[in-house]
Amino acid sequence: MASTETAIGTEKDTLQELARKHLWMHFTRLSAYDHAEIPIIMRGEGCYVWDQHGNRYLDGLSSLFCVNIGHGRGDIAQAGADQAKLLGYYNTWSYAHPPAIELAARVASLAPGDLNRVFFTSGGSEAVESALKLARQYHKLTGKPNKYKLVAREIAYHGTTFGALSATGITSLREPFEPLTPGAVHVMNTNRYRMPAGMTEADMAESIAEKIEFEGPDTVAAVILEPVQNAGGCFTPPDGYFDRVREICDENDILLISDEVICAWGRLGEWFGCQRYDYLPDLITTAKGLTSSYAPMGAVIATDRVAEPFLHGANSFTHGFTFGGHPVASAVALANLDALENEGILENVRANESYFADKLDSLHDLPIVGDVRGVGYFHAIELVKDKQTKESFDDDEAELLLRGFLSGELYRRGLICRADDRGDPVIQLSPPLIAGPEQFDEMESILRSVLTEAGERMQVHGN
Repeated sequence: MASTETAIGTEKDTLQELARKHLWMHFTRLSAYDHAEIPIIMRGEGCYVWDQHGNRYLDGLSSLFCVNIGHGRGDIAQAGADQAKLLGYYNTWSYAHPPAIELAARVASLAPGDLNRVFFTSGGSEAVESALKLARQYHKLTGKPNKYKLVAREIAYHGTTFGALSATGITSLREPFEPLTPGAVHVMNTNRYRMPAGMTEADMAESIAEKIEFEGPDTVAAVILEPVQNAGGCFTPPDGYFDRVREICDENDILLISDEVICAWGRLGEWFGCQRYDYLPDLITTAKGLTSSYAPMGAVIATDRVAEPFLHGANSFTHGFTFGGHPVASAVALANLDALENEGILENVRANESYFADKLDSLHDLPIVGDVRGVGYFHAIELVKDKQTKESFDDDEAELLLRGFLSGELYRRGLICRADDRGDPVIQLSPPLIAGPEQFDEMESILRSVLTEAGERMQVHGN
């Protein structure tokens, strides 16, 4: 057991040394910092953050698709502090408190249709896990106990808990923890840039119907889809996709889960991503931008139809979390929603999303840029070896390109974004929703310079 002195460090210790000794960073190759400095972010303001050396960075990823209102909002933090003085914690296991009640009502008022029941969690994976359990129990209560399977999409990321990981369609994330929760199956995603030969956009939704038919409709509980798929690089849906998916679910008595851990709270210019694409799910999972990550919180939002079987007799959703609906997190979320609404932040996304897209589209003249896609303040740039043939980089080349050069060089030039190879190599961009033309100009300038050098290093030539 570490002594108190060791745990908190001595005068000779630095933050860097303490991080190396004690901090287990998430999704991180710890060996990458054997001979390199761990980036330590000290403070943030607006669209920017500063490291331990005082260097400033444009936060082009909203930290992790989540600091929607930007950094340094003391008023949001103060809302949490004020609540902590009044009631720092009480649970929502057969109890309620004003912040959770008010937040549930506020969320319901913003959600579309009859999505009126709000079940709070501590984050996104917990929200997805809760939705999957809710779907299973709903079908048991409505007389269809064999409905337990889940349809998700290839390369999609839905979280890290066992049920959510089963929904996740990324082999490298699943393999270390198999066997996973049974019942999850996967269908094609909406990557139109790499649509298989002979396939049409209509086939993307029909693949869900075909999978349900193969598995047996009486065994499928839910379909889970992001409005815009994150992993793989911002796959947007073709016209009519969600209309057809809604029809398929209705025809087979299957719940449609809209996974909006990223896509809600203004990221796509609407309160919810399903509103951007005009479909009504049975369940919405959300987190991140609900509090702009000033406090950890997530939620499942359910329609009246899904909630109805749980409202009678001895029935209850036999599931919960200690910190679900935490009063401090609830107060922070309410203040965050006030900021989003009163400061016209969604309107800012709508006003500037075309400028953002145009600045990224201008990078098409670089040989290494194969595709630019996305919507709202959620975009990705796919990198290729050959623009004409769409030839991608192999695993070794992608390792060299993304981790060997791009991730570090973009950071050194002052831009935080995500160089990702869950699928083909992409750079993901998801800035705070307060960003505007000044930040997009800065982003394009850095990307152009670094991607030009990346193309030269990888010997990508021609158009």
